[in-house]
Amino acid sequence: MNTVKRSSVTRFAWLSIAAAISTIALKLTAWFLTNSVGLLSDALESVINLAGAIMALAMLTIALRPADEEHAYGHSKAEYFSSGAEGIMILIAAVFIVITSLERLFNPQPVEHIAAGLIVSVAASLINLAVALVLFKGGKKHRSITLEADAKHLMTDVWTTLGVIIGVGLVALTGWQRLDPIIAILVAANIVWSGLSIVKKSVSGLMDRAVSLEDQNKIMGILEPYKQQGIEFHALLTRQAGAKQFVSFHVLVPGVWSVLKGHQLIEEIEAAIHSQIPGIIITTHLEPVEDPSSYLDISLERKFE
Repeated sequence: MNTVKRSSVTRFAWLSIAAAISTIALKLTAWFLTNSVGLLSDALESVINLAGAIMALAMLTIALRPADEEHAYGHSKAEYFSSGAEGIMILIAAVFIVITSLERLFNPQPVEHIAAGLIVSVAASLINLAVALVLFKGGKKHRSITLEADAKHLMTDVWTTLGVIIGVGLVALTGWQRLDPIIAILVAANIVWSGLSIVKKSVSGLMDRAVSLEDQNKIMGILEPYKQQGIEFHALLTRQAGAKQFVSFHVLVPGVWSVLKGHQLIEEIEAAIHSQIPGIIITTHLEPVEDPSSYLDISLERKFE
């Protein structure tokens, strides 16, 4: 990966780190002003955000390293370790929130200076929302599961803050102090769902999951016109490894074709796939359609999922 793209991707991680530091300061200020366990739990999650952002930067740096003798296919799978770790950290944050909230549920404490605390929390939430939207866009553009996981983590933080703000506001309106920890526990449940989702996606990536259904359909759409011309394909396999995508298939052509003609056909097909899915790594194998041995490896075929 060239230097321009490398710096383009890692700058998103630096942005996430800066946002985490800013929101930690703001949320700790809000907690100090109000003594709200909900706002404290919100601040704790931002600490997890910072740890996740630092992990993301480290793994992106590794993932963007070029292929070498020991890693011929590159280091892109390092991204799954980052997103998986971030998902686990989200779950840990939820546990801490629940523990803190249960203690306050049985020993309620008054919430103070609510207006000032909420203003600070809203400012922190707006920072997270803006950065999350930037990371989502960057994650889609660079096909980075790390950036997408970080964006989801920040969006979880936004929803957490929103829930806490509502909870603290209701405490101010009703005077019922236990509502503060109850809201915090509900927020923790939402965080658990987000964390599990990220971990599941990371595990799928490490298990060499197929490329997206959209890209699968693009590949099939490109091959279909050639099938109508009598060209056959089998042993079609795809996989996603971080930002990298791979597809391999066998191309069966008439045995009377010259090597040059078969090669030109494959070059044409690969160019068509690259035009629809830039950067995908394609491996093809040319075989004579009349030779029975060409079909011995048809068992490699897998239906796209």
